[in-house]
Amino acid sequence: MTESPRDVRMAIATYVVFTFALSSIFYGLIIHAGHLGALGGMYVTGLMWCPAAAAVLTCRLRGRPLASLGWQWKPRYQLISYVIPLAYALVAYTVVWVTGLGGFPNREFLDHVVKSAAWTGLPTGIVLVLFVAMTGTIGMVRSAASALGEEIGWRGFLVPELAKVTSFTTTALLSGLIWASWHVPILLFADYNSGTPAWYGLACFTVMVVGISFVFAWLRLRSGSLWTGVFLHASHNLFIQQVLTPLTTDTGRTRYVIDEFGAALAIAAVVVAIIVWRRRAEVEQALRVPLTDGGLYS
Repeated sequence: MTESPRDVRMAIATYVVFTFALSSIFYGLIIHAGHLGALGGMYVTGLMWCPAAAAVLTCRLRGRPLASLGWQWKPRYQLISYVIPLAYALVAYTVVWVTGLGGFPNREFLDHVVKSAAWTGLPTGIVLVLFVAMTGTIGMVRSAASALGEEIGWRGFLVPELAKVTSFTTTALLSGLIWASWHVPILLFADYNSGTPAWYGLACFTVMVVGISFVFAWLRLRSGSLWTGVFLHASHNLFIQQVLTPLTTDTGRTRYVIDEFGAALAIAAVVVAIIVWRRRAEVEQALRVPLTDGGLYS
């Protein structure tokens, strides 16, 4: 039975309410502790799985099969999703390093890596290669486990539902704004920032999240697989938070340009969003003939 636009909008509203209601538990715990690393980061893990719980609850309440969330595996799209964040982040950070807005490499961080990995005596270049290779493979498993919780909700449920009742552009914008808003409590009241004024960090973060939401939405709708979101999200978090930012030294104003709260990634995200938006017709044409397996494009 085909759902009416009203039913779809009700499902979207139900999902959003469930997501923020469940997340409020972990907002409170994180804000009370004052930092994201509280209890070994378990509060953050719980928070990241609230969108998934909300999606499952909404599916049960609205009589939706869980298969509709888009579990099918599409290796080509998963590979693309893994590479894209590395590409736009590396371009942004390279500009920062070349212009002197940030230094590279961070010797203090590399010394910590060498000590913790027992790589004493190895040349700096080898240490860098080994560190990036280990982080980008083994580290990806842990990163994907956390990202899966969010992506079951954001791209598994929210994006396809929005796409049923509005255009690709609006789907990407709305899903991005909701996703960015979900981060606001821990950004303003905990330590999810890079030390810049709250208004600045929030502005850069919002622009970045909305920008990359165009990529997330395009890949989800083009492939029919929520795993594109998982790989994109995990790769983004991994390479920015665990590789590129730690490897960058502060030259004075660095905090204003790097990480998820600086201008460099915000600008890169806008560029990537424009590139994807120009190809929106590929997805919008497909949306007229949705598939039954959770995908919208074969």
